[in-house]
Amino acid sequence: MRGNWRNYIGPGPLVAAAFIGPGTVTVCTLAGVNFGFDLLWALALSMVATVVLQEMAARIGLVTQKGLTEVIGETLTKGIVRYFSLGLILLAIVLGNAAYEAGNISGGAMGIEIFIKAPVLTIGQASINMINLSIGLIALVLLMTGNYKLIEKYLIALVILMSITFLVTAVMVRPSMLAIFQGFVPGVDSGNILTIVALIGTTVVPYNLFLHSSLVSKKWKSGKDLKFVRVDTIVAVVLGGLVSMAIVITGASGNADAINNAVDLALGLEPLLGAAAKYFIGFGLFAAGITSAITAPLAGAFVVAGCFGWSTDIKNWTMRVSILAILGLGLVFSSFGIKPVQLITFAQLANGILLPLLSAYILWVINKASVMGKYRNSLGFNVLGLAIWVITLVLGIRSIMRVLEGI
Repeated sequence: MRGNWRNYIGPGPLVAAAFIGPGTVTVCTLAGVNFGFDLLWALALSMVATVVLQEMAARIGLVTQKGLTEVIGETLTKGIVRYFSLGLILLAIVLGNAAYEAGNISGGAMGIEIFIKAPVLTIGQASINMINLSIGLIALVLLMTGNYKLIEKYLIALVILMSITFLVTAVMVRPSMLAIFQGFVPGVDSGNILTIVALIGTTVVPYNLFLHSSLVSKKWKSGKDLKFVRVDTIVAVVLGGLVSMAIVITGASGNADAINNAVDLALGLEPLLGAAAKYFIGFGLFAAGITSAITAPLAGAFVVAGCFGWSTDIKNWTMRVSILAILGLGLVFSSFGIKPVQLITFAQLANGILLPLLSAYILWVINKASVMGKYRNSLGFNVLGLAIWVITLVLGIRSIMRVLEGI
């Protein structure tokens, strides 16, 4: 039956699972600790930007029945422009996802380590945390099943539980509603610019744009299904945005001064939540870590396959090798002894800087009549998309200048 509610459930939960990762938990907590409720407006902006960009990426996948990378490769002029662009996308997404995967694995391990202390295996200069290894193996086993429906069901369950955890925590700290409303008044200065870019980067995740377009083409087969795509996208992004706001509210309401691990997060909430604090933070971080640890390699593999014209069937050996490579790099990066919070925060900042480039690609493709036909952007969508691109570009440039000043 065409009106069946199942038609409205697509890759949205995977998109939410991807951007509600340890990076979201960490960056949003730091935003709350350092700036209170003042940056809630940045998350509201991020939600709007995410809905617009993800809808365009999904629409490209629906109409072309191909992933975003494949479409870009086919529509770019042959020659140096094509190879430079695809090479840049490949380098940025694959290496970025490997670094992001390290943050996902380390962040998930932070959640578990609040309850147990895992043994560390030392090999030369590298120290391998056995919890990190376990999370990586769990993600790998699930991905190697090659069963999208199984992955989707698993992620939906975890995302729902994780969302409830953070939303309940935000309610339990009893924040001031007036202060929350005041947090939606925009304000940018030299002190908060890096955090604003990181908040945008943790919500509008570049690799999600590629993941979404590829998965939409596998779920729906006709432009007539656009209404299902849009509902699935909006519900997932709004839910994710509310969870992010709940984390900011929780961080602002706690008493933590310095955040380096999950114990610090939990200790800052103990005066408000008591012993329950560690359970909320521990489970939330673990769920965020393992869900994102599954989606990051999958998205990176779609990009690799699209760049080289390989099959995007998850059971194909090229997809599996790509998944294994990104997961393996993530495990290696997470073994260098870098503090997880530093690693995650850096990955989010990098995402915020990369976003203008990737969104420009999408705006270009979505307006090609030869590709999109009657489903190309309307004037209103283009104005909104261009405004979002300009905002992310300005914030990215300012963040780069800020980093260079500190060198």
